Amino acid sequence: MPSHDTSARDLAPEELAALRADFPILTRTVRNGNPLVYLDSGATSHKPVAVLDAERDFYTRLNSAVHRGAHQLSEEGTEAYEDARARIGRFVGAPAQEIVFTKNATESLNLAAYAFSNAPLGSRLRLGPGDEVLITEMEHHANLVPWQELCRRTGATLRWVPVTDEGRLDLDALPALLTERTKVFAFTHASNVLGTVNPVRRLADAGHAVGATVVLDACQSVPHLPVDVADLGVDLLAFSGHKMLGPMGIGVLWGRSGLLEEMPAFLTGGSMIETVRMEGSTYAAPPQRFEAGVPVAAQAVGLAAAVDYLERIGMDRVTAHEHALTERLLAGLAERSWVRVVGPTDLEDRGGTVAFVVEGVHAHDVGQVLDDSGVAVRVGHHCAWPLHRRFGIAATTRATLAVYTTPDEIDTMLTALDRVPEVFGLAS
Repeated sequence: MPSHDTSARDLAPEELAALRADFPILTRTVRNGNPLVYLDSGATSHKPVAVLDAERDFYTRLNSAVHRGAHQLSEEGTEAYEDARARIGRFVGAPAQEIVFTKNATESLNLAAYAFSNAPLGSRLRLGPGDEVLITEMEHHANLVPWQELCRRTGATLRWVPVTDEGRLDLDALPALLTERTKVFAFTHASNVLGTVNPVRRLADAGHAVGATVVLDACQSVPHLPVDVADLGVDLLAFSGHKMLGPMGIGVLWGRSGLLEEMPAFLTGGSMIETVRMEGSTYAAPPQRFEAGVPVAAQAVGLAAAVDYLERIGMDRVTAHEHALTERLLAGLAERSWVRVVGPTDLEDRGGTVAFVVEGVHAHDVGQVLDDSGVAVRVGHHCAWPLHRRFGIAATTRATLAVYTTPDEIDTMLTALDRVPEVFGLAS
């Protein structure tokens, strides 16, 4: 696990039981009448009642088009929206004016990539032939395809840091890849397949040493680790609400204020303008410049409630709880000789995302056997096709943990997994 407060306590059984009572969906039964064992939080997390209530309160008490109108509802709705921005900013150590709301992290990363092709000619952000964008081989498609498209539009060259057999970045390759031609260095904080947690500060400092803008995909870290943008040292950082107990339909792009000021508008229309004439328009200052149209106000309020919920638990305790669960899961998988974990098998610098293969059985079949016992996991390439090709596999089965996951659920999954050799006639 990455470094965190080692004195932080795991959640006691009674604390975990009380916490789980906040998530109504966890009480339901699924396939064959089995209790739901949800190990797919890396795809999307469940929502506590506090988040559902916050959204409901906005719609029943404050519903209005924020930043529009002089009536009381609009004023109160706008206040709630901007208060949510401030609370979400504090959660990652950022001032409110550096928090941009989008519809998801994919849009946040596209917004970032677009800036490097649409910046004015002569701007330091404007890429062209001879420039390079550096990413890594472990990226989610959302932090890969936008940079491919940027390079296609501008004539820049895309390069990537390879991944070792152990599932970590090959840092020895970095000096040859990061050069004065590198204008953008974009990478993930925590792999959504391997569970690897990358040394962000070291990578960011290396990127800055050659003058690159550093972009971080933090979708799989912000829900699970204490994150402070100042400590990380990056320039732009994206994360998603629905993976961190918040609503679907909202993402965040954090950016250093000076960089946001330089970035051109992404989507245009209402709200993001300063003046409009038939001959042309000028645009508002960030963050409003990047929030065209009626904003995601209810979702922002819901995400702020999710942030408050996580803060009440304490992110160090979230990390400690998931650390213990990851240790239990890795140990259980190691006892099954017919299972191979794809990614780090130790706890150093890794989170609660565990992908694996059962030799001779397709991941979709493994997932179906687990589903028959009520265990929900993800199967496939997890929007990381090149990474799976790197390991010579078409698909993996992926279990992802969250603050509401229990040790008993890990054991239930392992027991259900033991049916795979029986069903498919493998020697166990």
